[in-house]
Formats: sequence, C-alpha cells, structure tokens
Amino acid sequence: MRNPVRVAVVGLGYWGPNLVRNLAELDAAELVAICDLDRDRLAAVGRRYPAVRTTTDFEDIVADTEIEAVLVATPVSTHTELGLAAIESGKHVFIEKPLASSTAEGLKLAEAARKASVLIMPGHTFLYSPPVRTIHKLLVAGELGDVLSISSSRVNLGLHQTDVSVVWDLAPHDFSILQFWLGETPTHVSAIARACIVPSLPDVAFINLEYESGAIAHVELSWLAPSKLRRTTIVGSKKMVVYDDTSNEPVRVFDSGVMPREPSTFGEYRLTYRAGDILSPAIDAVEPLSLQLRDFCTSIREGTTPRSSIAVGLEVVRLMEAVDRSLASNGGRVAVGRLPIGADDALKGHSVGVGSPAAAPAPGVGERAASRRQKSPRVAAES
Repeated sequence: MRNPVRVAVVGLGYWGPNLVRNLAELDAAELVAICDLDRDRLAAVGRRYPAVRTTTDFEDIVADTEIEAVLVATPVSTHTELGLAAIESGKHVFIEKPLASSTAEGLKLAEAARKASVLIMPGHTFLYSPPVRTIHKLLVAGELGDVLSISSSRVNLGLHQTDVSVVWDLAPHDFSILQFWLGETPTHVSAIARACIVPSLPDVAFINLEYESGAIAHVELSWLAPSKLRRTTIVGSKKMVVYDDTSNEPVRVFDSGVMPREPSTFGEYRLTYRAGDILSPAIDAVEPLSLQLRDFCTSIREGTTPRSSIAVGLEVVRLMEAVDRSLASNGGRVAVGRLPIGADDALKGHSVGVGSPAAAPAPGVGERAASRRQKSPRVAAES
C-alpha cells in the first residue's frame, strides 16, 4: 500500500505482541508507537522494534497527531474508556474481542465512532481464518444442504483470566464463527457453568443455541482440559464437516448422512445410511491476524466495511449477555432479544451488514426457516 496507515498498539500482554509483530511486517501499516503500563514488558517488545516509539502514558498516544489508528489489546473492562478517548481524538480504533463489557458500552462506542466519522473494528480474528472461510464457501454453495446441528469444543489447560469468565474469554470466537457461517443470531440461549478454581469465575461452560432456521448448536468451553482441542462438527442434510484448527487437515468434508424413505406401512419408517468419500480441501497457509489487520487498514483507506464489523462485535456481546442471564437463572432458556431502541441510530454510517460477507446467510440455512419451524414444536410454540 502506497499510503500505509500510521498505527499505535496499546497493551502488550498476551495478544498485543502478536499485533505488533504483524503490523511491523504489514505493508499496509506503519507502526509508530507502542504503549503499556508495565515498563519491563514495554522494554522487551521495544527492543525488537527500536524504530518504534514507546510510552507508558496512553495520553501520549491520544495526543500524537501523527497516529491515525489505535489498536487496543487491554482487559475488556478498559475497552470503552480507551476506545472513546481514541475516537474523540479523531483516531480509528481496533479493539480486541470482545468489543465491550456490555451492549450499552458497545453502542456508546459505535455512536461515538459514527459522530467522529472514524472506523471502529472488533478483533474477531477467526472470521479471517482460511479454514473458516472455506467452510463458509461450502455453506454458501449449498454443499452441505440445510444445517441441522453444530457442536464445538474449545478447551485447553488455561489460560485462566483474572477479569473475565471462560465465556467472555473464549465464546467470542465460536459466536462470531457461527454468525459468519449461519448468517443469523440465535433466538434462544441456555447455559450451565462451574467455577472450579477461582470462586465466582466460571472456567468450564456448556452453551446451547437455537436459531430461527431450526439449526441448533452446542459450544463447550473450558480452561480445565488435559489437552488443547479446537474442533467443530457441522451436520448438514447433504454432507457433514469436521473443522479441527489443530490438525494438518483442518477441514474434512464427509459425504455421509441419513436418507429417509417413504414408509411401506403405517407407523413404519425405513432409513438408509450413506457413508461416502471424505474430502480434505487445500487450505491456504496464511496467518488470519495478518489478513484481519490488512482489512482494517484497507477499510480505513477505502471507506469500506471490514468483515469483522461493529455489527458483528455487538451481536457477540449480546449473546454473551444472554449466556450470563441464563447462568443467573440456573441454566434457564432465555431469549436473546433485539438490540435496544436507538441502536439503529448508533449504527448508521457504519455500513454494517450490507454486502458484508459476515452478514450473508448461507442458502438452505435461513431461506426455509418457516417450514423448518413447523417441524420444531419447541421453537414454534414460543416464537
């Protein structure tokens, strides 16, 4: 890019150094400064990039007119305060997932960015993952047929966070991926969780999601597992897919399923099970974070909507709030609901959801929602 975006990174904990590394290698960006309260951490990262300015004072970043965009990789409780300060200084903002600690705070960020005519982008990196995008293409092409169910496991031993639960730490990945694939937000959520190590801070959670199209999903999250597992299974009416982010073959398409036949007598149903070929598509070996940061810079320069839009960030936060409500009601089934009144005004000018790949539903998922609801008494009775 001839005119790279001049950026600064705030927060050099677990994820910040990854942002710094990718920005330093990206031709679409010029890394100007890095900021962290921890002087030792700041010095360690600064030694690798001696041409980049370092500071422990966020006000230095805000006041620097040379900096066009700020990337925030700090605890979620600080996202709104730091994001608003950067926006009010006229800078574009990238905020690591989750966007904010509540929908209200997320809308406040969206409204401020709209008024300042700057871009705000949440960091949902998996929307740029080549395997995730490959599966999205399969769904859009109708290769899997109707999506019947999805089950996902995102578990590991650690890392325990001090400020958020396992839901707020890990669920944004799965929630953003599911929205990208299905093109819809769940109507209802139910969840159970347990705080096994730190009291009142859940480190294991099981979440059930129900969609208007009839699809259902189950998400398992844990900081207490013997090994790392990043595996999702999609069951379609035509084919099935297994996505394993830790495998050398991250996407495997199974030409398998069940073929019902017309009953020969009343009350008799005969089923035929099909087990066909297994296809492993070629996947580009590209770091998703690099693609995401390029999208951020390109969107700034061209005035386009990034795949990881503010709308995606808000929907993810809404879902996590619904999960918290379910947990507060001992695992009760709760309605996700809609964005509050006034949300549309806050989102105006962001061009969110229109023509965005993240907003495009896959054929066979939403187009026959009405007929699918008739086959699902539980959804039909409460819709």
